[in-house]
Amino acid sequence: MRILLVEDNAKLAAGMAAVLSAGGFQVDRVADGTDAEAALASTPFDLVVLDLSLPGMDGLDVLKNLRDRRLDVPVLIVTARGDLNDRVRGLDLGADDYLTKPFAVEELRARAAALIRRGAGRARPTIEFAGLTLDVTANTLVHAGAPIEISPRELAVLRVMLMSKSDVVPKAQIAESLSTFDLDVSDNAVEQTISRLRKRLGGFGIAIRAARGMGYFLMAQEQGGAG
Repeated sequence: MRILLVEDNAKLAAGMAAVLSAGGFQVDRVADGTDAEAALASTPFDLVVLDLSLPGMDGLDVLKNLRDRRLDVPVLIVTARGDLNDRVRGLDLGADDYLTKPFAVEELRARAAALIRRGAGRARPTIEFAGLTLDVTANTLVHAGAPIEISPRELAVLRVMLMSKSDVVPKAQIAESLSTFDLDVSDNAVEQTISRLRKRLGGFGIAIRAARGMGYFLMAQEQGGAG
């Protein structure tokens, strides 16, 4: 089971990751909202452990964007904010549970396990585009009911493009979807993956267009011609 831990305090994040790892979970750590959104766009998780007070994008904004994209992954908010209004707003935005710092490590591990068990019974969210259906949880792709053989790198790029709230996906966001959390991906690697994905999707009537200086976007060819 894979957990995304979003916490900007490095020492606290390391301790939380150690506790969760000891419970048998695989933990990926990010320190701000932008990286959290990139991780969620490229990787399926069984749980998000989310701090609210993050640099840049607030944790509540991350939560809102996650639910706006119809991602049904369980979210456990862990924060030093003890204000009732913050807790209510977090739950209203779609959080599944709430822990206020400081907390007992055993409680963190127990609540994480409970949320993952609960989430396992949920319907899998899917995203559809021009006959393609992406199972966000299983990371599988089908067209008109037939499975499509696709590499993990191509699938990561397609996933972030399908899940983007805007039509044009910046190149940097695509690069993030191809990277591990410790290794950057070159522009050349992004372009090669886009090229392979473009050829693969072309057979299904879907084009990947470049918006000069901005990024890439998907288009059903019948909407804009085959060129």
